Formats: sequence, C-alpha cells, structure tokens
Amino acid sequence: MTKKKELTVEEKLRALYDLQLIDSRIDEIKSMRGELPLEVEDLKDEVAGLNTRLEKLHVDLNGIEAGIKEKKVSIDEFKDAIKKYTEQQNEVKNNREFNALEKEIEFQQLEIELAEKHIREMKASIEYKKSSIADAEEKLSSRQGHLTHKEAELNGIMTETEREEKLLLEKSEEFKQDIEERLLVAYTRIRNGVRNGLAVVSIERGASGGSYFTIPPQTQVEIAARKKIITDEHSGRILVDSALAEEEREKIEAIIAKL
Repeated sequence: MTKKKELTVEEKLRALYDLQLIDSRIDEIKSMRGELPLEVEDLKDEVAGLNTRLEKLHVDLNGIEAGIKEKKVSIDEFKDAIKKYTEQQNEVKNNREFNALEKEIEFQQLEIELAEKHIREMKASIEYKKSSIADAEEKLSSRQGHLTHKEAELNGIMTETEREEKLLLEKSEEFKQDIEERLLVAYTRIRNGVRNGLAVVSIERGASGGSYFTIPPQTQVEIAARKKIITDEHSGRILVDSALAEEEREKIEAIIAKL
C-alpha cells in the first residue's frame, strides 16, 4: 500500500477545500435532478394504475352489456311462454286448468317486470361506468402528458450532467488520496452532519460561511496563518481564510471547465 505523502497544514487545508468544492459541485448536479427521478417513478406508477383501472372498467362495462343481452333473451322467452299459456287457455276443459295457466302467465309477467327492472339498473350502471371511463381517460391523458414532459426534463438533465458527475466523482476520489485518513473521516462526518454538505468553509465578513456567528479577530489571524486546522465552535466546520478559498476556487473552476 502506497504511503500518503506528508503535507503541510496549508496543503492539507487546500486539499480539504478542493475536495469540498468538487463535492459541492456534485451536490449541485444532484440538486438539479432534485426530486425528478422520484416524480417520474410516481407518475409511472400512477399511469400504470390508471391503465389497470381503465381495463377493469371496460371489463365491467362489457359484462353489464352482456348481462342486458341475456335479460332481453330471457324476456323474449317469458313472452313466448305467455303466448303458449294463453293459447293453452283456449283449449282447457275446466276452471282449475285455466287458473293454473293464468298463474303461470302472471309469473312470466312478473319475471318480465323483474328483468326489465334489472335492465334499467344495468343501463344506469353503464352510464356511470362510461362516465368513469371518460374521467379516467382524461386523467390518464393528463398524467401521461405530464410523465412525458418530466421524462424529457430528466433525460435532458441526465444527458447534460451524467458525464460531468462521473468525472467529478472520479476527481473526488483522486483528491481523497492525498488527504490523511483522520481528516477524511472528520470531513465526511461533518459533511454528513450538516444540511448543505459544507464541511469546509471560508471566512466571510468575519463569520464562517453560512453562519451568523462572528469569529474572534485572534482566531481569524490564526486561520489566515494556516499553521493549524481550526474548526468553527458553533457548527464544527473546518475553516479556511478567504484568500486561500479564492485561490482554490479559481483552480477547481479551471479543472471543472476542462472536464
């Protein structure tokens, strides 16, 4: 295993700040994508769910229409039975047979009324299903259009940033090779513990970057001297002076521009 070269405190600070600048750019790229990947997945799930709902509605609609046809066939059969019993009434010899046939006719008429009631209910259900299908199709069209737009947006960002992110990740790993393990662990711990991922910040207007807490003048002098690694007592971030930060920022911007 190759031993890391011994760096001066200033070199360590520059290396840490360089790593921070690279990692911050990677954070920016990820931020550009933001919630888009999750939005796209959610929209895909929603579109799939709407397609499934539409399929079920169409199956239900076909079933109801088939049910109406069956009821109409049954009504024709009941009417045929009534016609047959009515003709038989003309041939009976006594009231008992006549009354028995009359009851059959009444029963068939009741069956017709019941079937017609079911048909009316099914027709009402058809109207409801058709309305539900129209609503689902409209929503599907809207969500599909939204999905297409979001996918194009995501693909555009990915096309623009995928190569840069890959190269920056490689550069981040490369920069880490020159930083001792103890400092890398501290850097990673601080970075993971703050919301904006800034583990190394410069002094800005007498305060650490992103903080409103003023740094005592004596501490600012020590930071500018670059003789030891100093952390902000409030946030725990590693501090560098603004001149060093500006120099490294220009260096890293030039490196990124060549990627």
